[in-house]
Amino acid sequence: MTVTRSLLLFALAAVAEIGGAWLVWQGVREHRGWLWIGAGIVALGAYGFVATLQPDANFGRILAAYGGVFVAGSLAWGMVADGFRPDRYDVAGALICLVGVAVIMYSPRGA
Repeated sequence: MTVTRSLLLFALAAVAEIGGAWLVWQGVREHRGWLWIGAGIVALGAYGFVATLQPDANFGRILAAYGGVFVAGSLAWGMVADGFRPDRYDVAGALICLVGVAVIMYSPRGA
């Protein structure tokens, strides 16, 4: 159950952070205005809160592992929201990052 909870929190954090950054991007780069920027800032704040809910107590480990989730999630977001088509190197890099997440977060550790 702990791994499932952790994976769900990583997914929720990815939606909040990537979505927040995308909203700010839309507000600034696509000239959609302050409402989009404000919503992005709120979403980015939510990401910071969601990260604290991870069961592991080590900030550095959580943030390092989330980096891999962010890489893969950003490519997926780009595909859905912007029609981005990753090439094989994008996909390979994202898979390498996700393997890193698994090693960092879910490897057995001794006392």
